[in-house]
Amino acid sequence: MRKPGTYSSPHSATSSCLAASAAAGEGVMSDAEFHTWREERQTEQAQQVTQVPFEELNGWGFDSRTGNLTHRSGRFFSVGGIAVRSDFGPVSEWTQPIIHQPEIGVLGIAVKKIDGVLHLLMQAKSEPGNVNGVQLSPTVQATKSNYTRVHGGSAVPYIDLFRNPEPHSVVADVLQSEQGSWFLHKRNRNMVVEVGPEVEAAEDFCWLTLGQVNTLLSQDDMVNMDARTVLSCLPEWRDGGTEQPGAAHTGTEIRSWLTRRRAEHEVTVEPLGLSELKDWYQSGTTVSHRDGLFFDVIGADIRSHRREVPAWSQPLLRPCGLGVAALMVRRIDGVPHALFNARAEPGFLDVVELGPTVQCTPENYAHLPAEDQPRFLSQVLARRPEHTLFDSTLSEEGGRFQHARSRYLLIEAEDDADVPTGDDFRWLSARQVEELLRYGHQMNVQARTLVAAWRSL
Repeated sequence: MRKPGTYSSPHSATSSCLAASAAAGEGVMSDAEFHTWREERQTEQAQQVTQVPFEELNGWGFDSRTGNLTHRSGRFFSVGGIAVRSDFGPVSEWTQPIIHQPEIGVLGIAVKKIDGVLHLLMQAKSEPGNVNGVQLSPTVQATKSNYTRVHGGSAVPYIDLFRNPEPHSVVADVLQSEQGSWFLHKRNRNMVVEVGPEVEAAEDFCWLTLGQVNTLLSQDDMVNMDARTVLSCLPEWRDGGTEQPGAAHTGTEIRSWLTRRRAEHEVTVEPLGLSELKDWYQSGTTVSHRDGLFFDVIGADIRSHRREVPAWSQPLLRPCGLGVAALMVRRIDGVPHALFNARAEPGFLDVVELGPTVQCTPENYAHLPAEDQPRFLSQVLARRPEHTLFDSTLSEEGGRFQHARSRYLLIEAEDDADVPTGDDFRWLSARQVEELLRYGHQMNVQARTLVAAWRSL
C-alpha cells in the first residue's frame, strides 16, 4: 500500500516521453534564463581553492602503519598505493597511487512532467576541482559520508527522493563504476526517479527539458561527469528486446565476447603504502611520478559558503595533460553502431569494462614506439572535421580531481569502411548499448559520457 500523500501515476519517463522532451527545446526555463541563473549561481557559490602542504590538511595525515593519506574519521576516502601486473597494454607491471572510496554514493536525477513535457531537475554545483567553478550536476550527487552527515554539515537536498523511492517511481537504478585507473572499486548508484508536482526547484536547482540538457552537453565544462553518467542510464532506446536486424553481432555473441575477455585478461592488484611506490616520490606538497607523467596527488584547502560545510581540506588527484576519449560510430546495414574497446583497468571490480574506441592521455604514450601507441589513436588525431559529430572538452569528477579534463569526440566512420577491430574491439548496435547499460560494470564512465553524447545528436 502506498503512503498517504505520495504521488502515484503510470511512468511518464517512457521512450516516447523522453523523445518528446529531447525534441522540446526550451521548457519552463528559457535558455537565456538558464544562463543568467547559472551566472548568478557562479557568483553565489564562489570557492577559494588553495594548494597547501600535506601537513596543513585539516583532519588528514599519513598513516604511520600503511603510509596512506587518510582522514582521521576513517571515512570519506583515502589515497593509497597499488602494485599492478597486467597483460593489457604496452606496460606489464607498474605501481601507482589510487583513491580508495569503498562507500557507494548516490547520483540521482528527479524527473516530472510540467505542462505535458518531461523535465529534469538539475543542480548548479561548484566542486573544488572544477576548472570553471559551477557545472550542471544531478539533483543529488553525494557520498554516503556526505548524506549521513559525517562532516557535521547541513543535509543534502532531495536525498530522501532517492534513498527509499516508491517502486513505481524508479525509471533507472544501477550501480556503475568510476575511473578504473584512479579509483579502486569505486561505485555509485545511478538513479532516475519520477516525482510528483509537489517537488519544486530550490535556489540552486532548475527544471530543464532533455533537449536543453543535450544542448548544454556539447558546451565545454558545462555538464559534469556525474550528470553525464546518469543521463546515459535513461531508457531512451528501450523498446523490448536486445536483438536487432542488421546488428554486426548478436547480443549473445557480445556477452560471450565480453565474458571471454574478462576470463582471459589477467590483472593482479596488490596494496602498497604510498611510500613504497617504485618510480614515485613524495615531497611535502605532492606525490608525483619521476617522469612528470600520469598525475600528481596534492593537498587543497577549500573555502565555500554554499556547501554542506563552509570550509574543509582534502587531497586531490591532479592529472598531467588533457585526456582523449573518442568513440567511432557508423551504420551497418542501416543500423547505428559504435566501436567499443574491452579495457582492463586496475580499479575495475570485474577486470574488464567496455570503454571508448580510444581512451588515453597522449603525452603518457609519447615515449613509446609506434606499435605501442593506443589502437586507433592516429585515426582519431587525423580525423576530418566533416566526420566529427561531437567535440567537447568536459571535466571529470571535480570532487576528487583537480582540473581533470578530456576531449570527448564522436567520429563517423564511412558506412562502407572496412575497419579491422582485433579481439579487444567490437561494433555494438545502439540497442545492444541500451541493454548493457541496464546493468552495472559493463561500460566505463568515459564510454557512458560518449553514449550520452551519441544520444544527444
